[in-house]
Amino acid sequence: MKKIIYILFLAGIVCACGTTKKQAEQQPVVNIQFNADSAYQFCAAQCNFGPRIMNSEAHEQCAQWITQKFQQYGYHVELQKADLKGYDGTILKSTNIIAKAPSLKERAGGEAILVCAHWDSRPWADNDPDSANWRKPVMAANDGASGVAVMLELARLIQQHDSLNVAVDFICFDAEDWGIPQWDETGDGTDSWALGAQYWAKKYLEKPKNYSYAILLDMVGGQGAKFYQEGYSKQKAGQIVEKVWRAAHAAGYGSTFPMQDGGYVTDDHVPVNDIANIPCVDIINHYPDCQQSSFGPTWHTVNDDMQHIDKNTLQAVGQTLLQVIYNE
Repeated sequence: MKKIIYILFLAGIVCACGTTKKQAEQQPVVNIQFNADSAYQFCAAQCNFGPRIMNSEAHEQCAQWITQKFQQYGYHVELQKADLKGYDGTILKSTNIIAKAPSLKERAGGEAILVCAHWDSRPWADNDPDSANWRKPVMAANDGASGVAVMLELARLIQQHDSLNVAVDFICFDAEDWGIPQWDETGDGTDSWALGAQYWAKKYLEKPKNYSYAILLDMVGGQGAKFYQEGYSKQKAGQIVEKVWRAAHAAGYGSTFPMQDGGYVTDDHVPVNDIANIPCVDIINHYPDCQQSSFGPTWHTVNDDMQHIDKNTLQAVGQTLLQVIYNE
């Protein structure tokens, strides 16, 4: 996935932090508990197929598995298939997996929340410290599977606790991580990332649904991860950023969601914001002190595997999402 940080703001906690902390303390705490063990197993199940790179058998098998899991939890699944062109001209057999809430969850006005993540794997470990691994596929336990795992656990819990005031839909975006590798010098390849999200956003405009906002989950299972406030999210969906980070503090995960800026990131939330015109927040890990990458030591390396997934991180993100959606 293309995650270029153009500007890095490691500013101190903003002056409004005291107000935000007070608001978080006043927010009712959701008593539904996110199950990190379950999410961890969902993550492992995806990795058991192998790297889910485009046009591979593992990719197709995992798509079927994700579809069946959402259907098991009462969701109506639409497979949005498209032939997309990669940066190198490769035709990518792409499938966006769209899980729509059951009709009984459609509330007054038909408003809904969208939670999304990408599910494909990076074909090349082009950020690996060992150049011998640069053309090897990435298992993508964190960079892909973790976001889908959190969404599946949320879907399971929503089925069990049918007390939401809004509908919650899920989308697993495909073809996010086929962007130009670092070892290819043919161009910057900016538009070669987030292809599935770009395609979905354009199609969405043909028959838009009344989504009040969206939340993107990207790399939400890494060891020692923290989630700073991403720049485009603050520009395009500032109120939703406040809502999510306030919920994290109310749920007891303020240290994992510091109220500090983490820079600007190119990710699936960009076309959701700019093309579909849905305010979308990117919850994405940020490691300001990691020399290898600000996205953490396993980003786009062969070490992005289950050994580096932390249940505590999954718990923090999942519980924060529950805090958000059940307070609507």
